[in-house]
Amino acid sequence: MSATPNPEDELAGTEQPFVSHLVELRDRLIRAFIAVAIMFGVLSFWPGPSHLYDLLAQPLVANLPEGTKLIATNVISPFLVPLKITLLAAFMVALPYVLYQVWAFVAPGLYSHEKRLVVPLVVSSTLLFLGGVAFCYFFVFGQVFKFIQGFAPKSITPAPDIEAYLSFVMTMFIAFGAAFEVPIAVVVLARMGLVTVAKLREFRGYFIVVAFIIAAVITPPDIVSQLALAIPMCLLYEVGILSAGMFIKHTQPPKDE
Repeated sequence: MSATPNPEDELAGTEQPFVSHLVELRDRLIRAFIAVAIMFGVLSFWPGPSHLYDLLAQPLVANLPEGTKLIATNVISPFLVPLKITLLAAFMVALPYVLYQVWAFVAPGLYSHEKRLVVPLVVSSTLLFLGGVAFCYFFVFGQVFKFIQGFAPKSITPAPDIEAYLSFVMTMFIAFGAAFEVPIAVVVLARMGLVTVAKLREFRGYFIVVAFIIAAVITPPDIVSQLALAIPMCLLYEVGILSAGMFIKHTQPPKDE
């Protein structure tokens, strides 16, 4: 006896062969790569890799002794490091389009009420990640570098290496960008039914401890950067709890799905 699809299931009969999914995934990745490559080309001409690195290094240079500059200990660092910065900037500028390609790939396998949830999550996750990077650059860097230079002995002339600074910046950007995604993670966990909003409220005290542990591990060993990461994570956790309640209320599947 053959099984008949549930007529109430809007996804019934929409399955595609595995090879078709691989072909579509390849096409989506190529489009995302092309978008990043185009932005890389644009940023390479204006404002240019060197200017982008100068802009990135400005928070550190502003807190170094007058006349002090960063140094390059590797022969090709003055050429390679600015290109890495340009690639990073190109990816961040193209991030909305990259996330759209991700959404377009998974959208055919989602119910209509799930599609209504994905679009706000993609937009908000992009804005939150960029907000975390901006918060790190405009606020955290200045305070951290000022704090560190305040402890430097007068007999020492700071001369940071540009590759080491790039590694530090990328680590901090990823850390703060990911930390600002806490509300998205909370909403997704609640919407998938893995945890209830009430349980999230009960876990609040544990999350505060976890946030400070994560901040202590990821950030440099100074109290300024640790507080600057842990406190926003705790606040964003509260935002996530409120958002989860609102999303669950407004994105429940219709009765006939």
